Amino acid sequence: MNFALDDLSRWPDIEGPDLVAVDAADRLLLDESAGDRAGLADGSLVVIDDAYGALTLGAAAAGVRGIRVHQDALSGERALTANALRAGLDTTFTSHERDADLVRDARVILLRLPRALRALDDIAGLIAAYAHPDVVVYAGGRIKHMTPAMNDVLRGRFARVDVTHARQKSRVLIARGPHDGADPRPEAATVDGLEVRAFGGVFAGASIDIGTRLLLAHLPEPADGAIDFACGTGVVAAAWATRHPSVRVIATDRSAVAVASARATAEANGVADRVEVLRDDLLGSRPDASASLIALNPPFHTAGAITEGIAPRMFADAARVLRPGGELWTVWNSALQYRPALERLVGPTRQVARDRKFTVTASTRR
Repeated sequence: MNFALDDLSRWPDIEGPDLVAVDAADRLLLDESAGDRAGLADGSLVVIDDAYGALTLGAAAAGVRGIRVHQDALSGERALTANALRAGLDTTFTSHERDADLVRDARVILLRLPRALRALDDIAGLIAAYAHPDVVVYAGGRIKHMTPAMNDVLRGRFARVDVTHARQKSRVLIARGPHDGADPRPEAATVDGLEVRAFGGVFAGASIDIGTRLLLAHLPEPADGAIDFACGTGVVAAAWATRHPSVRVIATDRSAVAVASARATAEANGVADRVEVLRDDLLGSRPDASASLIALNPPFHTAGAITEGIAPRMFADAARVLRPGGELWTVWNSALQYRPALERLVGPTRQVARDRKFTVTASTRR
């Protein structure tokens, strides 16, 4: 089979000279797990948070079939599918929600370590509850993103945790002997009168970040519905729906854990019947010129890489979805100076509010 990891692409995610589709941690995970993957029965391998397909397709190229895969980012899912089609490996895996069926009776699991300890504990608890008792978990990452506390989290769910030698600034933790399994449960908090629910790994957790607080203090009243774009825990959507009982809101995010959190937040605030939460890459499922109001707190990182290319793509897609005269309300770190991009990509932009760190603007679609 003519397959090479170096041929993988990040598309449809942002690509660039310093944005890679496969890194040293992916290669180390594949090398360390090769012995346990050899001869695996179909359906016995699970891959969790494979950024763009390196782990899944590396294992498939070595002969593994029936691989179950969960990727938090929808863009990662789509990149894996595109890479698999080019490599002729598109029938070797299936994508799953992060639930019991993902890991049930799995013998080997490859995991890219999440940065958030609560996210790691959610995943480890799920594996310990439903995977085969003899499961071996290979959890790897870049050393700069790893902490000793990750070992402790795994030791809370596994009897034995071994640490590999470092290679190219990457390392793998190997966990065996699952115990004390549990289904993930969202963290709960009441903040400024809103019920916030957050599964491990979602931005800001069960709190409201200071940028979103500023946006919430100035949020306009929707005339005919609104979109909470890159919704995270869904607090903007929940605020709109609770403040305006006749309004229906769409909340979108590409992250599966954000979507689960936003649904739980809407339910906790009693507005789940008027808040539709969708997993989407940008606003890809929304028709052109279909919305009159969008709120956005844009992220500035993708798959762990900081880049200034994300927000302009989001502004452009919001402009596509807005009707002429519709408004994009954006909160952004003032140092990022997004106003020229908003003026260029959406339309005339006015400052609504500003504090020591953040700016809220309203951009009117031309």
